[in-house]
Amino acid sequence: MTAVLGTIDLDHANEELGGILLPKAPERKEWSERYSEWFHRVISEVPIYDTRYPVKGTGIWTPFGYKLRRAVIEKIRDMLEEAGHEEVLFPLLIPDYMLGKEGEHVKDFEDEVYWVTRGGKDPLDVKLALRPTSETAIYPMFQLWINAYSDLPLKIFQIVNVFRYETKATKPMIRVREVSTFKEAHTAHASKEDAESQVEKGVEIYSRIFEGMKIPFVKSVRPEWDKFPGAEYTVAFDTILPDNKVLQVGTVHFLGQGFAKAFDIKYMKSDGGYEHVWQTCYGISERAIAALISVHGDDSGLVLPSTFAPVQAVIIPIVYKGKEEEVTNKCKEADCLLKSEGIRSVVDDRKDITPGNKYFTWELRGAPIRIEIGPRDLENSTAVLVRRDTLQKTTIQMQELVEGVHKMLKEIDFSLMERADLWFKSKLTNAEDVEGIKSKLDKVGGIVEAPWCGARGCGEEMEGKLDGRILGTPYKETHDVAGKRCANCGREASTIIRIGRSY
Repeated sequence: MTAVLGTIDLDHANEELGGILLPKAPERKEWSERYSEWFHRVISEVPIYDTRYPVKGTGIWTPFGYKLRRAVIEKIRDMLEEAGHEEVLFPLLIPDYMLGKEGEHVKDFEDEVYWVTRGGKDPLDVKLALRPTSETAIYPMFQLWINAYSDLPLKIFQIVNVFRYETKATKPMIRVREVSTFKEAHTAHASKEDAESQVEKGVEIYSRIFEGMKIPFVKSVRPEWDKFPGAEYTVAFDTILPDNKVLQVGTVHFLGQGFAKAFDIKYMKSDGGYEHVWQTCYGISERAIAALISVHGDDSGLVLPSTFAPVQAVIIPIVYKGKEEEVTNKCKEADCLLKSEGIRSVVDDRKDITPGNKYFTWELRGAPIRIEIGPRDLENSTAVLVRRDTLQKTTIQMQELVEGVHKMLKEIDFSLMERADLWFKSKLTNAEDVEGIKSKLDKVGGIVEAPWCGARGCGEEMEGKLDGRILGTPYKETHDVAGKRCANCGREASTIIRIGRSY
């Protein structure tokens, strides 16, 4: 928050009066030490997401929040379409006989399903589920759409809402009963090799998405007892939030032929015989948006990468008597120029609010750049650019405004990526035994890596000893465990296991 003394703001306006105080970069104490309160304050004050709707575990995306959400969705959509996926839209309602067709899948979701049992006053002949996820809705249609090997591979995705009766304490965007931004992709292939190659491509797509959001992550193969129901294996993306808890932000699943056999999805091979398809699916929810908000923020509010910021540059007139119209007109000229070059800009020319309060508003909203123009800038044909991440000021010539804004946006994005990566790595630690894991989780939090024998029983036993969740083993990473002993049982280690306290 920019310092304010009485009604005189102590920033650029005071430089016009000779200068009193240069701002310092916002702190991150509240952000980390009181993260839950920080998160609720930011999403309500910006506002981004209103939780006051009278149904537990649901929320409303406000206009600003919806713009942020749309920017994330557009990034995801572009990535998937570039990779050959086509967008579809399936119904919300799933008949109970379809939901129950794959036994392992429905068993895991049966306690979370919302059921529709009446139409008006009449009981329905068939119970209808509000989709908890769409495998059982989509795959009966795959059975109709796929006939021959020429129909493969089939790659589709949809962005919809899903419903799960969450019984734990809900948290906006992170643990909800209506997931309002659920991207699920589903693919079918002629061979196991093609399907597993698609898993790798799905992981690559998600990596690019999160890298674009400047969100650091680890990729882990979920343990056998904690994989997606019906999958042969699951690859999960985990990041770390300011309270040192782990948040799963995306998953990619190799389904094998389990769903294909349950729904009889076959294709005719070139030799005339028939074979069940091999399948994958992968999903991202609004948890990714919660991570975007959380990972980069500070005590003043949002700090957004330029790609996702609803406003990339806010222009604030520093007006004094006799110069109001001239300064405001110059700001509007600058706004038109930036917009013509593809920069999302606005002029905050509200008359009933001080520049300092405008600074506070746009720091809270995370606009990457603040542009200040006052009478002195008119005389010198300059503008002052202020970075949101550090509040560092730069004075540039007006003819260099577009180039200067583009350059600063790139610098901010790089800085956010670097800052997030350094913080994430400080929360990624190692331990050699269960007591060491407990100590690291208590003192540092985040993710702890430890040697493991690989046995399921040992892993489940270890998880029972820890106040944490086993996230899995590294996906396609090489870790030298030669000579190391399992952190739990003491036998020879065969891999590394990751543990964290998660949502």
